[in-house]
Amino acid sequence: MLRTVLQLGLGRNLLIRGVGTRRGGSTLDWDGQVSEIKKKIQSVLPGGSWNPLYDSSHLPPEHSDVVIVGGGVLGLSVAYWLKKLEKQRGAIRVLVVERDHTYSQASTGLSVGGIRQQFSLPENIQLSLFSVNFLRNINEYLAVVDAPPLDLQFNPSGYLLLASEKGAAAMENNVKVQRQEGAKVCLMSPEQLQKKFPWINTEGVALASYGMEDEGWFDPWCLLQGLRRKVQSMGVLFCQGEVTRFVSSSNTMKTVSGGEVTMKRIYEVHVKMNNSLEYQPVECAIVINAAGAWSGQIAELAGIGKGPPGTLQGTKLPVEPRKRYVYLWHCPQGPGLETPLVTDTSGAYFRREGLGNNYLGGCSPTEEEEPDPGNLEVDHDFFQNKVWPCLAQRVPAFETLKVRSAWAGYYDYNTFDQNGVVGPHPLVVNMYFATGFSGHGLQQAPAVGRAVAEMVLEGHFQTINMNPFLFSRFYLGEKIQEQNII
Repeated sequence: MLRTVLQLGLGRNLLIRGVGTRRGGSTLDWDGQVSEIKKKIQSVLPGGSWNPLYDSSHLPPEHSDVVIVGGGVLGLSVAYWLKKLEKQRGAIRVLVVERDHTYSQASTGLSVGGIRQQFSLPENIQLSLFSVNFLRNINEYLAVVDAPPLDLQFNPSGYLLLASEKGAAAMENNVKVQRQEGAKVCLMSPEQLQKKFPWINTEGVALASYGMEDEGWFDPWCLLQGLRRKVQSMGVLFCQGEVTRFVSSSNTMKTVSGGEVTMKRIYEVHVKMNNSLEYQPVECAIVINAAGAWSGQIAELAGIGKGPPGTLQGTKLPVEPRKRYVYLWHCPQGPGLETPLVTDTSGAYFRREGLGNNYLGGCSPTEEEEPDPGNLEVDHDFFQNKVWPCLAQRVPAFETLKVRSAWAGYYDYNTFDQNGVVGPHPLVVNMYFATGFSGHGLQQAPAVGRAVAEMVLEGHFQTINMNPFLFSRFYLGEKIQEQNII
């Protein structure tokens, strides 16, 4: 282990950093020791500036109350709300472990940045209503002293969902639920649709629903960086590394039916440092699994799903990476500045991007078409064969579009019911989930982070009842079916 191996003959005190470690000691004493050690080493080394033999600043702390696995918007949102809701400032020590500090493959930065209330489940609508309020008032939540204000570039152009004759009744029911929850959504007939958006071909459209307020898109990278900046100012610690092991204690209990069940509690997380074979143990009380597309692998490390099939112990976290393509195209004769985010009856979607006649969009593949998630290479034939025909049929101007670029990103895809997993595991009692949102995690992250923090700090959800999203539904076979997955 790093702290044992890397003594380098300079004494173990070299690896104890500042106030807050369990072994005590003052920052002033520590700074003085470091200064003296630097002088001694510098006196025997050639050259000028101080070049430490071993820098331990990148190591995580030896202990943290909460370890959050995953530093995307969901993990950062949990960190924010834990610090925001803590009873006493500095009461909770939070560590965020993220293996890719560049976020080059993170779902957040590769997202199209949409936010909507047009869901079929009341809980999803409530999550998005809170989140849009958070985004619209972002600087009331995430302002940092002496730092410039955030500009999310929120574009409230709305979502426009199109339904065929087959889907019209479900759309009517969904809009009724949306309105009951306070969302401003209207239904449009094909004639009304044609009048408001004359660039749309309404063939095959029986009904449309249009978000009139608080829907549109924003800059996901700005939200990510804003959350990261804010939580650092609140004292949250960061570590670039990969969680490779959980060390747990266990306790076997009798069930009502006379069987046995083993309860586990994680007390140590092993973090492998980048470009190293070594790991750093971190003692903890709570683990948050916010590892996105890889949260299923993190759950397996904790022993989740490794019991006999058909049992609670043998129930896996059904979250896996699914690759999705986003294409950017140019079309001078396109719909123009008033374009909402449109989802077609075929499943294809698009929205305006900037002010230069550019648009971006894509389409989720069928199960048979699912691409290999082993890399983020883009299949351009998928656009030519599957996406473009649908776009051109719905918007005739797109016949002349020219693709300018494309990229791929990951959904943290919940294969069970395409909805989020929130709250504690029933057997690994101190692992909490914030994952599995299957493409709508970014837009709901502010509300989900608050819900997880409430559960950790209070033992129950307070503002939005997220009980239907608990892990136990996988064992019980209770799907919560969201009809509007894009």
